[in-house]
Amino acid sequence: MVFHVNELMTSVGDFILPFTRVAALFSVAPILSSPLLQLRIKVAIASVITIFMMPLITNTQEITLFSSFGFIQIGIQILIGLLMGFMLRLVFSALTIAGENIAVTMGLGFAQITDPVNGVTVPIVSQFLSIAATLLFLALDGHLALINMLFDSFSYIPIGSTFQHQNALWGVVSWATNMFSGALMVAIPAITALLIANSALALMTRAAPQLNIFSVGFPITIILGLIVIALTLPSMATVFQTLLNSAFEKMPLIR
Repeated sequence: MVFHVNELMTSVGDFILPFTRVAALFSVAPILSSPLLQLRIKVAIASVITIFMMPLITNTQEITLFSSFGFIQIGIQILIGLLMGFMLRLVFSALTIAGENIAVTMGLGFAQITDPVNGVTVPIVSQFLSIAATLLFLALDGHLALINMLFDSFSYIPIGSTFQHQNALWGVVSWATNMFSGALMVAIPAITALLIANSALALMTRAAPQLNIFSVGFPITIILGLIVIALTLPSMATVFQTLLNSAFEKMPLIR
């Protein structure tokens, strides 16, 4: 069997260009970008997915990989993958922000723990909501929807086509407002209940100044916060699913 150089370079280009988009998505997407997952495993998963996608990607034009246009296309594929993965990360960040607000209000803002997924220190309530979001993402088959959306992206943003990066970046930035609104929707029940509790404790302090508010207030706010979090978990799941659906609906508009 004889391989010609041109045929070999074409085959390498047909693999490298889709692989860069897949690998860029996996480098920032939740769960898959976890530092707990070894780099070679991430590369292996991205390679396998790319190999299975290659026969189904039929609307690409022939591109010379080692050329100025080829290098530009590699950069475009990386940018597309990063934008898609970043939108999913914004969905998970909404629950992290909500957990930080709840933790500060209920007096657990000082209870910090290292988030193994993002590699940063967050309040323990944020870590709990992040774990809940990860389990919910897997339960809703979000990982399968992500792979499906990744494959569909080669249809509405074919390799070799023009890419309006400024419009795509502005679209992601404008959609990021949903992260803050989602965080507010998750956190507002707990914040409201804790605000009422703190107001009642303030009235108690005015009525009985000899009462040690620090020894009484902290246990009450912590217990009340945990109760409210447990009661609002179903609504949190609804908000997370809404944000996830909105992110998947926005991804085809990144072009």
